[in-house]
Amino acid sequence: MTVEKLISELNFYNKKAVSRLISIIETSTTDNELVLNQITNKLGNAYRIGITGPPGVGKSTLTNQLAKLFVSDSQKVGIIAVDPTSPFSGGALLGDRIRMNDLANTENVFIRSMATRGSMGGLSKKAVDAADILDAAGFDVIIFETVGVGQSEIDITQAADTRIVVLVPESGDSIQALKAGLMEIGDIFVLNKSDRPAAENAILALKTMLSLRNMTSTSWMPKILNTIASENRGIDLLKDEIFNHKKFLIENDLLFKNRKDKLLNRVKQITIEKLNQILWENNSLSEIEQIIMSSINGTVSPYEISNRIIKNIKLDGD
Repeated sequence: MTVEKLISELNFYNKKAVSRLISIIETSTTDNELVLNQITNKLGNAYRIGITGPPGVGKSTLTNQLAKLFVSDSQKVGIIAVDPTSPFSGGALLGDRIRMNDLANTENVFIRSMATRGSMGGLSKKAVDAADILDAAGFDVIIFETVGVGQSEIDITQAADTRIVVLVPESGDSIQALKAGLMEIGDIFVLNKSDRPAAENAILALKTMLSLRNMTSTSWMPKILNTIASENRGIDLLKDEIFNHKKFLIENDLLFKNRKDKLLNRVKQITIEKLNQILWENNSLSEIEQIIMSSINGTVSPYEISNRIIKNIKLDGD
């Protein structure tokens, strides 16, 4: 089936077409652009949620239960589970259907595992493209469930409208260390497995850290919610708080603004990657090496060498 035919099938909520298109954007740079160029006019309807946090806090179980609630409201849910990359196959190390067996065959749910492929941010760059396909296919909610790599997992802010940081009571002693990362990106904080000892201390630590945020009169103040995802406790409150955050963004004209800012950052990232490819693949590496070798005596600074290399870039059409 051609790419054009697969895209046309999105109008009919064809899960096989969705799966094929995601496979295309994972493996083909040329067809990736063709797909995304043709679905742009279908984007913007899905609400994107990011669920992140350290390993072992129960993100997958939480995602599973939350998705069930959205489905019960007759909403179509797409889940992108970003897993570590297998050192052997290069694919996702953990299978989504192993963790979400009861959701895998649900009519209004689509689950896809994607490998981080070395992304230090935890969220595969291709995952954002995959979310666009789910958006174009008519999914109402898209959930990113990311590999828990701690503070470096900041790139989720470039993908989600609402960002949920999941912790457990044992995280209390390490919350201070998370300040520069997860603590600053959360719109909602979830203390999962909250029936464990030290839950009260963890909540106190969270409240202390959140009080240090730079807030204005129009800032959203994140709430801290207690859940026990394995027992489906507190998930309904989490769903309500996601709705409250979405309502806040809309009423304060922030949803469109935030999405515009994310798009700008995404365009910058794509442009940098393209220029990087042009520099190191389309230009002669031997010429670049000659520039470096001619200046190895130290009479020219690395910045001047860089300027000379840039001047030698051959852009398309030059």
